[in-house]
Amino acid sequence: MSVAAILLAMALSVGGRRAVVRARPRTPSHPGALGVEQPTRPARGEDPLAFASCLDVFATCLASGMAVSAAAAATARSAPPGLARVLSRAAELLMLGADPSVAWSAPPELPLSSVDGHVDALLRLARRSACSGAALSDAVGELAAQSRHDATHAATAAAERAGVLIAGPLGLCFLPAFVCLGIVPVLAGLAAKVLDSGLL
Repeated sequence: MSVAAILLAMALSVGGRRAVVRARPRTPSHPGALGVEQPTRPARGEDPLAFASCLDVFATCLASGMAVSAAAAATARSAPPGLARVLSRAAELLMLGADPSVAWSAPPELPLSSVDGHVDALLRLARRSACSGAALSDAVGELAAQSRHDATHAATAAAERAGVLIAGPLGLCFLPAFVCLGIVPVLAGLAAKVLDSGLL
């Protein structure tokens, strides 16, 4: 009992002191003032909904009556890099009068394994629309909705995976505490009673 009282008194005496605020040196307002390069922020990942948004823009341009080449060129300006490369290439080739099956194919410098599934679906839709004469805007709108659904599904799966992965470290932290604070005192109490009763 006296050890606990001493520890409590020590904790109160250490914690009871006033906090001292010390001045910290200020950093200059502009990055190169001291001749030291400031670290840059790491680049954030691509927006998972950017592809769907660009497809919505593309579908709106097509529905408003723009030519496919002009709509692709207008959309390529705000598209993610992979989609922008495909759209700008298709727009340039279509403006030059190339066959749509050639214009809406993956760029030759881009390996087929690196082409996103949604970009491949857009290329197939555009080729099919050029061959059949069907309206491309409705199909692109549906692809945008599918892309948005896939991004939502991927975000949900990542959140569920994080919930599962966090259980391991929490178990490693709480299990020893449970054993030390919950089981050991009970076993110590039972051992004391068993040893005092003379059963052993």
